Amino acid sequence: MFSVIRTALTLLLATAGLTLGASVQTQESITVAGGKKQTVSYLLYLPEGYKEKADAKWPLMIFLHGAGERGDDLNRVKVHGPPKLVEQGKKLPFIVISPQCPRNQRWNDDALTALLDHACKELRVDTSRLYLTGLSMGGYGSWSLGLKLCERFAAIAPICGGGSFIDTYVASGARGKALRSLGVWAFHGAKDTVVPLSESEKMVAALKKFGHPNPKLTVYPEARHDSWTKTYNNPELYQWFLKHRR
Repeated sequence: MFSVIRTALTLLLATAGLTLGASVQTQESITVAGGKKQTVSYLLYLPEGYKEKADAKWPLMIFLHGAGERGDDLNRVKVHGPPKLVEQGKKLPFIVISPQCPRNQRWNDDALTALLDHACKELRVDTSRLYLTGLSMGGYGSWSLGLKLCERFAAIAPICGGGSFIDTYVASGARGKALRSLGVWAFHGAKDTVVPLSESEKMVAALKKFGHPNPKLTVYPEARHDSWTKTYNNPELYQWFLKHRR
């Protein structure tokens, strides 16, 4: 279960100058499906100009870490992906929210949806530019949440993950249309012995069979499980995200 510590987001934003160019650790009480209150811990990064451009809205990226970073120490979330780049001084043109999954749990779509709702309400988010990415367990989480909320996310980038290809077949009507227009770029190492390449391949194949015009899959021929370092160090990924809108 999430911890019951709460830090008010209003207090965090009152000192927003401290968050520019760095991630700030915080906890928020959110209401998930069924009206249950939970508290999620996450890193929050606000891009340069967020404080000065008071009327501007910003794209939002949610990053989901892997199984090894679960627990109650948010510093663990900084070992890979966008939080690592931010820690190293990289400037990203997104609001970046990097939640931490509790120990011995997996990513929960209801809790993540509630966190997304909370962020869109409390931060100056451009809701036409919502992006989702994650690695390993977070890659699975990205497939799951991304397909479930395909009408909200503009693009997703699951790395060395997988999911239920059945989710593509049950989408119909407006949701089916949204799924076919969802930006999808998956990444995997050909020599991954933790999560087989076939996990990404079957998801991309299912999207193509469903009618998605261009789900992308990049396979690194010599990479094992770490297909994320090269991916997140590639500026093209972030440029690709920003090309997508809802």
